[in-house]
Amino acid sequence: MHQAAQAAAGGQQYRPGSLYVVATPIGNLADISLRALHVLSRVDAVAAEDTRVAGQLLHALGLHKPLLAVHTHNERQGALAVNVRLAAGESVALISDAGTPAVSDPGARVVAAAREAGHPVVAIPGASSALAAFSVAGDAGGAEGAGFRFVGFLPAKGAERAAALLRAAHEPASTILFEAPHRIDTLLAELAAACPQRRLTLARELTKQFEQTHCAAAAEMPAWLEADAQRGRGEFVLVLHALAAPVDSAGDELPVAAQRTLEVLLRELPLKQAVALAAEISAAPRKRLYAAALALKSSDEAGAEGDDAGGTA
Repeated sequence: MHQAAQAAAGGQQYRPGSLYVVATPIGNLADISLRALHVLSRVDAVAAEDTRVAGQLLHALGLHKPLLAVHTHNERQGALAVNVRLAAGESVALISDAGTPAVSDPGARVVAAAREAGHPVVAIPGASSALAAFSVAGDAGGAEGAGFRFVGFLPAKGAERAAALLRAAHEPASTILFEAPHRIDTLLAELAAACPQRRLTLARELTKQFEQTHCAAAAEMPAWLEADAQRGRGEFVLVLHALAAPVDSAGDELPVAAQRTLEVLLRELPLKQAVALAAEISAAPRKRLYAAALALKSSDEAGAEGDDAGGTA
């Protein structure tokens, strides 16, 4: 394998003091690229999200390199340590536990610090769980129309999570989400409530022995998950399929989802702000949303006046 890597990538130029952002396998070791293997064999050190995981990967590849810990809790300090080595003319590979660094995993601050210091930063592309899931979702509407939006992990709780979930549920483009096994049942229940008819592809344990993908309406997913305890294990990538292109209509009625979104936002925000946010979330026409908001406000005010009149009679 090392001979193949040398033959494939040995003729490339490697500038001293470069940071290499190296994608690593997301489960199947055979997915390591020849170029990634060659770069890992040449660098002076490896900056890793978890040095234990990185050590196991390097051992499996027959390599031994000094390891620098660069994770969520020390990324600023880790970036400084990497820059010290780069300034000394050493080359460093940046890897995460699996997949492409600096996307959902740590690494963006390391890359930014290296660039600000004037060091070359080189991408060594490879495995990505987000793109792997999207490629097997068969979401033709997303691929040919609105594209896709990568979200990763939603906020864990509170108003931020509710807002992010609402935005994802009504995003016209395909939306890619990550979730951990201990929260997958909660997320599927939330999506089933927020967008029951939206097509959803769930991929778990991608490239591993028990890899599984399932596509169904969001409303059907909680029951599918509960039907087999094994389905709740592993790491999850979810693809909310793109919404069908809206059909222009002479009528003034809003889609039910847009109407509901507007009603929720009007309870918390001023009218103009609620309309603007509802338009962004639902992609419904702003003029129709504004008209609907005025009608809702008028209805609420009329109801309040009626209550006051009834109370003084």
